[in-house]
Amino acid sequence: MTGTRIALGLLGLAAAAYGALQLLDLGLDNLVATVTWLAGGVLVHDAVVAPLTIALWFVVSRVTGRRLPGAVVVGAVVLGTVTVIAVPVLGRFGARADNPTLLDRNYVLGWAMLATLTVVVTAAVVAASRRGRGGDRGPGPGRR
Repeated sequence: MTGTRIALGLLGLAAAAYGALQLLDLGLDNLVATVTWLAGGVLVHDAVVAPLTIALWFVVSRVTGRRLPGAVVVGAVVLGTVTVIAVPVLGRFGARADNPTLLDRNYVLGWAMLATLTVVVTAAVVAASRRGRGGDRGPGPGRR
């Protein structure tokens, strides 16, 4: 198992190094834009998506009197983060009539497929965890 992990780690490092070299070849403007985009994604996640998800979890748990399963919270964070990162392509910002190869895909359909997959996987994890506990039996000893 350790040899496999080391091999996968080295393969990942090689892929990251190749990607970094490709990015550096694109010039300083693209490097600055990429770093800005990545930093903005982290900032939006930490300052907006995660706090809103936690607040929503808190409100729903207070209103319903039940806790949301952890998988639902994780699914919401994943979907929220991906949606925020996808806003530029979903809004088609940067599309130009003189260059039809820019933003030439149906990004809304791709986002909808990812959202559907996220919801399905989240539901499957919740169902599996409830099945493993013997279903939702309500509050009891050791349960909240």
